[in-house]
Amino acid sequence: MRRFALVISGIAALLLSGGALALDKVDPYICPTMAKGSGLECFLEGVAQTYTMCRQVKSIEVIEFGITGAQEGVNGAKTDYCIDKHKQSMDRPYQAALKETSGNPQAAASVRKLHDFWLQSLEKLIPGPAETDDGYKQRVARPYGEFTDQIGAIRVAAADMKVNGKPLLVAGQPAAPTKAQVARAKATATSSSAKSGAPVASAKPKRKSGAKARPASPKPDTGSTVRASPAPNAGAARAEPVASQAKP
Repeated sequence: MRRFALVISGIAALLLSGGALALDKVDPYICPTMAKGSGLECFLEGVAQTYTMCRQVKSIEVIEFGITGAQEGVNGAKTDYCIDKHKQSMDRPYQAALKETSGNPQAAASVRKLHDFWLQSLEKLIPGPAETDDGYKQRVARPYGEFTDQIGAIRVAAADMKVNGKPLLVAGQPAAPTKAQVARAKATATSSSAKSGAPVASAKPKRKSGAKARPASPKPDTGSTVRASPAPNAGAARAEPVASQAKP
């Protein structure tokens, strides 16, 4: 009985200690490399990850319906669903991050600030009424820089924090977004402009290399020369020796 009581008390202490390094029931898609890390690490990775996913969904709607029609009627339903879905999927790592940084007021405040900015950025994925296509693409790419700055500040504030005797943050982790995420975002913008009808240099037909080496009028010139002069000249050449031989 006493041993059972010790086990129960140990479990209770873990639940109340302020953080679990393994997040249960968290979709690994939102933090693919940190799903088994701390709640803070999963939250920091998920911010740029989920924003990029919803941004790509809206980019497809803009391509399909145009910048002015991307939110008319049910045209923006997929983006609305993506935003609502990830507000829920990010809640667990966000709450875990707040719990893990509860002993550090500066880090906890920075986590709340990042979460608020992330929510605002998701809502601003909706194009404005008078917004141009190029202006929209530039605007929705700006939050990545702010994500990087705020995540960097959180990493500095929580650098020495531990949960259950283990470091809260993984050493050597860069501030999000990573270079791969930025590259994917740029590739999405490039493909969006190509599909929307913008001129693409590589789409022009290429000339075959053999066509440049051949002149445009070799056959007519050659044919006219052969037909005009060779037969009469040859006949004259043959007639002259015959005439000279006939004279005594």
